[in-house]
Amino acid sequence: MVTHDVDEAVLLSDRIVMMTNGPAATIGEILRVDLPRPRNRVELAEDRRYVHHRKEVLDFLHTRHRRVEKQAA
Repeated sequence: MVTHDVDEAVLLSDRIVMMTNGPAATIGEILRVDLPRPRNRVELAEDRRYVHHRKEVLDFLHTRHRRVEKQAA
């Protein structure tokens, strides 16, 4: 599944493959999501593990992917 919704990715995935930007996008990092199933969106909103995974994805998208792109150049 491809999504641009961070919450959807964490809620539905067992692992998230995060891509770098641009037409020459590559796999940047893979994040394992170790949340028990079934997952309830409302209950997970304040779960520390959910918040941690969400922050990891956001950090990659806004910070770390730039380092990956620079190394590839």
